[in-house]
Amino acid sequence: MINSPLRIASVFLVAAVPLLPVPAVAKTAAPRPDPVVFVHGFASDGSTWKDMAGRFRSDGWPVGRLHQWSYNPAQSNATTARQLARKIDRVLKATGARKVDLVTHSMGALSSRHYLKNHGGLAKVDAFVSLAGPNHGTDLARWCGDPSCVEMRPNSVFLKALNAGDETPGAVRYATWSSPCDQVVTSASTALSGATNNKTACLSHTRLHADPGVYKEVKDHVG
Repeated sequence: MINSPLRIASVFLVAAVPLLPVPAVAKTAAPRPDPVVFVHGFASDGSTWKDMAGRFRSDGWPVGRLHQWSYNPAQSNATTARQLARKIDRVLKATGARKVDLVTHSMGALSSRHYLKNHGGLAKVDAFVSLAGPNHGTDLARWCGDPSCVEMRPNSVFLKALNAGDETPGAVRYATWSSPCDQVVTSASTALSGATNNKTACLSHTRLHADPGVYKEVKDHVG
């Protein structure tokens, strides 16, 4: 039987299909993590985050998305909050991100919460971390007289205003960590109503933000 030209052509077309190049499948880039802004506490500066920021870098966070911010810790926490608002706006503009994650130690929680509550931060922050934050004050603040220190005293005017109403407003994911061995800020002071409140192992006040176990939990929270 003689094959028709049409049948012969169809055989060649079928045979040729496997030889055609397969279009490459477009790869979807992994989402970049939110920038992390680290806010230090009293009598400190951004270098205190060396260990934690280094661990974030080792776990893949781009250097340009880790900001160890420094400010004058003696000034009012309200002043620091306004400066933090400008810092976060610069970070968002530089990175193109929609939101940041705020990781704070000790007094840094107060200016950060003031920013969230009073300076538009609820729309610009995804996750908030308070490590040993004196969210309800510390008696040791009675022994220093800087404006920020006075604001850390239990039942100060600043703290009453900060904690009035909802302690964890908005859709921000709040979490705190406190240590039973912290002799500066008690666990009861750090805990926030509406937050995920975590207890650490027996760590000193200045070890919470350097401890590898705490870092892993913080990374899971902000990630």
